[in-house]
Amino acid sequence: MRTYWTLLRRYALFGAVVVVDLLLCWQNPGISALAVKNSLSYLAEMLLFFPPIMVLVGLLDTWVPREVVEKNVGPRSGARGVAISILAATAAAGPLYAGFPVADALLKKGCRLANAVIFLGAWATIKIPMLLAEAKFVGLAFALWRLALTLLAIIITGYLVERILQAGGQEGTFCASENTWRR
Repeated sequence: MRTYWTLLRRYALFGAVVVVDLLLCWQNPGISALAVKNSLSYLAEMLLFFPPIMVLVGLLDTWVPREVVEKNVGPRSGARGVAISILAATAAAGPLYAGFPVADALLKKGCRLANAVIFLGAWATIKIPMLLAEAKFVGLAFALWRLALTLLAIIITGYLVERILQAGGQEGTFCASENTWRR
């Protein structure tokens, strides 16, 4: 019985979306067809992106030793860890949801939580081609100001998330594989 409730809780959002879509189908079939079409389009996009990302995560897990990750983006990496997190994320391609498995793999290898949050923030907001297009359309000064303010916000957010989680009675290093804090 416990597994039934766990399964129900896990897929509650999916079930709610299906119910809403069925209600839409009854009320307005045109909008329902558009919703299904968009959902299938997003699903196809995810299925195209996820296999290469999983291969990349597998290679990261196999080829990159834990010591390398801890040294470069671990708890004692300092500004170097922040810089590496930002540079790695700006060079990455793909939507944000592709960055989560990479960040999870980094956390499991000993990455500092703040650096993982910074990595995800940079992945979502800073891409080299986007910066070039931005400079062309809105001007270099605006693009550089936006970049500077975005970087500042991402770095502050990374350290703030880490501090909030530690202030919640947790001390030590976040262990992603166990989804808990190690002392």
